[in-house]
Amino acid sequence: MTSGRPGWVFYISALILCLFVLGGALQPAELAAGASQALNFTTSHFGWLYLVITTGFLIFCLGIALSRYGNIRLGAEGEAPEFSYLSWLGMIFSAGMGVGLVFWGVAEPMTHFISPPLGQGEAYSPQAASVAMQYSLFHWGFHQWANFAVVGLAIAYVRFRQQRGGLISEAFRSTLGDRVNGGVGHAINILAVVSTVFGVATTLGLGMIQINSGAQAVFGLPFAVDSQLLILAGVSLIFLLCSMAPLESGVRYVSDLNMVLAAVLLVFVFFAGPTDFITAAMTNAVGGYFNNMFGMSFVMSPYTGEDWVERWTIFYWAWGLSWAPFVGSFIARISRGRTIREFLLGVIGTPVLLSALWFSTFGGSALYFEMFEGAGLGMLVSEEVSAGLFGMLDLLPAYDLTGLLTLLVIVLFVITSANSATFVLGMFTAKGVLVPSRPLRLIWGVVQVGVAAVLLLTGGLEALQTISIVAAFPFMVLMVFMAASLLKSLRDEVRQTELHEAMIRERVLRMLDEHEAQRRQPENMSERQK
Repeated sequence: MTSGRPGWVFYISALILCLFVLGGALQPAELAAGASQALNFTTSHFGWLYLVITTGFLIFCLGIALSRYGNIRLGAEGEAPEFSYLSWLGMIFSAGMGVGLVFWGVAEPMTHFISPPLGQGEAYSPQAASVAMQYSLFHWGFHQWANFAVVGLAIAYVRFRQQRGGLISEAFRSTLGDRVNGGVGHAINILAVVSTVFGVATTLGLGMIQINSGAQAVFGLPFAVDSQLLILAGVSLIFLLCSMAPLESGVRYVSDLNMVLAAVLLVFVFFAGPTDFITAAMTNAVGGYFNNMFGMSFVMSPYTGEDWVERWTIFYWAWGLSWAPFVGSFIARISRGRTIREFLLGVIGTPVLLSALWFSTFGGSALYFEMFEGAGLGMLVSEEVSAGLFGMLDLLPAYDLTGLLTLLVIVLFVITSANSATFVLGMFTAKGVLVPSRPLRLIWGVVQVGVAAVLLLTGGLEALQTISIVAAFPFMVLMVFMAASLLKSLRDEVRQTELHEAMIRERVLRMLDEHEAQRRQPENMSERQK
């Protein structure tokens, strides 16, 4: 299956997003004000729900992985995985959170260090540094990847196990039946498309801000919205050309190159930076994360009225939820042949280990230079949140080389994410085909760029955070029903398997009894003759 005709899902979702782009371009101030009001309403009334549901998804995934359902293969029995394990993990990591890790790797620990979360410690204190690393790991840990895993597993199961289309709506067939073929299914898929575009646009916007910050540090390019839009145009041209290539030679090879370069940068900073401090900080942060994970999962601030949870934890969970249709569907697309246990532990476990290493290396180095050498990175981050990464790299040897390498890594992460998204959006709007047509991929690439440009125009980082939280809410509710539908499908399959095995055992026992009766028949005749 290589192409599919766009239907109502394509036209309606494209119309909604084009109207958003047009409205944002013509009246950016009004759009920003409306989005801010929607944000205040959502977080005031339903902020707690983001925390409860995201934690529930993590518990759900762990329960499925450790249960008997974990042995079910996403494909035919005995089918080999389509991609090697390392390539599979590389594509998951690149398409998932590569841009975010680069953007926040220094920025988040330093921000929490100079302004500790919920008043936990004095600014610039050792306690603030410990809490900063702990919360950075929490925000990029198991909860975030559980969002992707729920959608990814649901899509991979219906696609490769039940041999159905790769649409979000197909994950609801066990509970909704044939209604997924009509208006209800179309509404589900439209919601998934809109959520995906806003989630990817947020990442594109963050990528442009970080590239602009790096280009300012390395080349002296002014840090401004005009520069970010210019960078967006150049990067978009590259990823749109890459999106015309097949998945195997497009996303896969760019992703592999990206992971190699990111690994080189990580290893360099680890050994060129304060290595002993990094390892100690990582050990402390991992211990603090596991020790306090449950408590952090349900922290709100009703007694103080602070908005820290909304600005950080709820933003991250909402960003992950808005990304879930895209990242989950892409992970499903590349996971054929894996068992459910392998899928869940790989998607939730391995990226978290890499995230912990990344934050400990980059964030830990920044904290060391700030605490013991007075590097001024805190002031740098407080003035421009994306400036901390290149400010930290400037304190290490070979900055001319590492600065360029970091810029290249960011660009490749952006290309990988946007390129992957064009495939997924094409799948959603072409009736679930595995390889959507090139014109369709091109259209969705342009739409993503348009939405990202509008968000940069209407408020930069604040607008990106706002739209993520607002857009994620309806899909988050939908994911609860998706998880319930997946669980029902798994139960039905296991029951059918057990029933089938019981029937086979009964048949075999009956055949053995008949054989034994036939064997004994001559003996009985002989006894009677005697």
